[in-house]
Amino acid sequence: MSKSLKRVKTALRDAGLPDEVLEVGQARTAAEAAEAAGCHLDQIAKSIIFGAEDTGQAVLFLTAGGNRVDGDRAGTIAGTKLGKADAALIRTQTGFAIGGVSPIGHLSPIRAWFDPRLLNFDVVWAAAGTPRHIFPIDPQILLNLTGAELAEFTVCQKM
Repeated sequence: MSKSLKRVKTALRDAGLPDEVLEVGQARTAAEAAEAAGCHLDQIAKSIIFGAEDTGQAVLFLTAGGNRVDGDRAGTIAGTKLGKADAALIRTQTGFAIGGVSPIGHLSPIRAWFDPRLLNFDVVWAAAGTPRHIFPIDPQILLNLTGAELAEFTVCQKM
């Protein structure tokens, strides 16, 4: 078991939750994850990471699988200009590789915002630290665990 997956499972257990993780062939995209979980695309909680230009730190936007983050709106909410977070920043701050960034179990604290669309479901699925693992969770619990702020920062994509 990878260190990243272990951190996510530990974060779930530490929160008093089951550490149930689904291993899938590959879930690098929300569509792949939804297919593997047998759920609606918007039940996938995507972890989108940007780099905050004022601090150089990573910031996290958790959004429903069918939405995309509007960079301008996200920057306004974050109070800073946002840029692309490179793989090194993401790995250093979260401990995860691109394609498997979990919303929990980060190496360092991260400022986060949460798409209200995710709260429309009883269960959402999120990356469990690898591109091959996802876990189910009540979205309200996920919101609480991440310490994220509810905010409108998305554009609905037509699928």
